[in-house]
Parts: sequence; structure tokens; C-alpha cells
Amino acid sequence: MWNDSINDFKYYMQFELSMAKHTIDSYERDLHKFIQFCEANKYTALTPKDVKLSHLVQFLNFLNNAHLAQASQARIISGIRAFYKYLLVENTIDNDPTQLLETPRLTRTLPSTLEVHEINAMLDSVDLSSAEGHRNKAIIATLYSCGLRVSELCSLQITDLFFDDGFIRVIGKGNKQRLVPIGNEAMQLITLYMHDQRRFLKTIQPKHNNIVFLNRLGAQLSRVMVFYIVRDSAAKCGIEKTISPHTLRHSFATHLIDGGADIRAVQEMLGHASIITTEIYTHLDSEYLRSNLLQFHPLSKL
Repeated sequence: MWNDSINDFKYYMQFELSMAKHTIDSYERDLHKFIQFCEANKYTALTPKDVKLSHLVQFLNFLNNAHLAQASQARIISGIRAFYKYLLVENTIDNDPTQLLETPRLTRTLPSTLEVHEINAMLDSVDLSSAEGHRNKAIIATLYSCGLRVSELCSLQITDLFFDDGFIRVIGKGNKQRLVPIGNEAMQLITLYMHDQRRFLKTIQPKHNNIVFLNRLGAQLSRVMVFYIVRDSAAKCGIEKTISPHTLRHSFATHLIDGGADIRAVQEMLGHASIITTEIYTHLDSEYLRSNLLQFHPLSKL
């Protein structure tokens, strides 16, 4: 009974919701953790329809006693909650046992960001005389100019570039498309790369012919390689922060919010499904303001 329901749930996530494979696999693993818990506690006859809130509370207590991180607990409960919402939509169950389940409260940590002068230093640190110089500089500029996820940058296609209109088309999570403005500098750097390096590659693999950023073998650039490019340029200009391509995305959003951009416009550009996710950047701005008050306001030191 569990296997049939889980297989149907996976089909629904893949073909109805167009969810990413790693998310589907994660939800499946979370459900199997709950099944294993039920078996270990002699709830072997329990079917998805029979699960009560009390079973889920016991499971959450088990995860907590196992000293599992709160973020991991929340993720597992999220997977189970999505499963029961699906069963409710399909009229397989009448009541959702997860509805009153309280998940662990997570402490939201503010993301690491770079100052504008640090990003400019990273761009200036790229050696344009190297074989991949123009490509690497264009990658850093595009990540920061458009606030892309690393997977979105790697999958960016030539047919997604609408430079005459100043936009690129981005394929985000769940294959959702969005149009994102791109700055003049990033457009110029991509154009230089396309004319100076990409078209002079010895070979371009046919299935990657439409991909913008390629490796020296003419294949789509990997996420790992983009991480290396970003961290290498940061190290060259003396930035000691631990950064990743996502740091440039965080910096993009933070600098927009700091400059007075509308939060819903930032949400749209980042491709966030919920504005709650984007609001972390307003919290970051508040923390910045508070640190300035504590440092410079005379009454703050009393």
C-alpha cells in the first residue's frame, strides 16, 4: 500500500508539478524514514490512511532524540506533509494528519554577501590573456548582474539571450521560466566571450551547441567548475570570506533592496515562489541599519 501510494506521488510530482528529480528523491527518502520508524515501533499494519497525528508526533520526537538538526527535521516533515496534501487532493484520505503537526522553528541565518568594490575586484582579477579569461569574467558578471542560481547559469542557452531588449530568459526550479534584466557590462562580456573564445573552440558537442558557457572540450560547464571560478577569483583579489556562486546571487538581491528596489520586483527576478523567501534580504538590510545605529548613535552606547 505504501509503495503504490509513494509511486503515484512521485509520478504526480514529476509530471504534474514538474519538480526537480533531487527534490522528488528527497521526499521519497523522507517517507521511507517514516515507514522504517513505523516498522521499528511495530506499526507494521499501518497504511497511509491509518496514520494519525499521534504517530507523526512520535516520529518527530524520535528525530529530535536522535539529535537530528532542526533543518533536517523540518525538511523530513515537509516531505511527509507534501505526501498527505497529495493524498487529500486525490481524495484518498478525508483528513490530513499533518495539518496540526508543529515543525521545528528554524533560525534564519543571514546570507553572506559581498560589497560592490569586492565584486569589482573579482572582475578585475580575471586574467583575460588566459584561454578561458573572457568566459570566467562573463560568468562572474552574469551571476551578479542577474542573480542567477548556479544551475540556471550552467543551463543558460544562446536562444535565451535577448540583448536587444536587455533581458535573458531563465529556466528556474520546476522548469519555470522568467525574464530577468541584464546589465550592459554583463551583456558586453558575454558578447566578447562568444566572439573571442567560444567560437574558436576546437569542437563543440552537438547536444551542447546552444549552451552559452562551455568548457574547453565544448561541453556544458559543470556546477563544480563555476564554484572553482568564483572562489579562485575571490582568492586572487584577497577576499577572505567563504563564498560561492550563491554569494553573488545574495549580493545581487541585497544591493537591490539597499538601493530601494521593490521587494516584489526582486522576488520576480530571483524566481522565488514565495515572497517570504525574499524577505530575508529586508532582514539583512535591517541588520545593517541596526549595526550602524549601534556604532554611530550617541545614545546607543549608554
